[in-house]
Amino acid sequence: MKIYLAGPMTGIEELNFPLFNAETARLRALGWEVTNPVEVNPDPTAQWIDCMLDDIPVLMACDMIALLPGWEASKGARLEHCIALNHGMSVMMAADIVGAA
Repeated sequence: MKIYLAGPMTGIEELNFPLFNAETARLRALGWEVTNPVEVNPDPTAQWIDCMLDDIPVLMACDMIALLPGWEASKGARLEHCIALNHGMSVMMAADIVGAA
């Protein structure tokens, strides 16, 4: 099962890259295949719309979306959540994923 990680970036120190990367490492250590938008768009100066245009097709190739804390306040994460729901994907809080893939 392939997981897409979603959460807030805009307005957070270092664009929240450390949390995205730490959660990706944790989930991969459990055996999950993780798509991390930080790896899709590693340039912190990239425009929001350009990132979303890259992220959405990658999201659509996943089976599940895993949400980071504060995702509800993020325009991008809310959009990704909406797409995931409408695409029939499983939705979980990333912290709730504790078992192996």
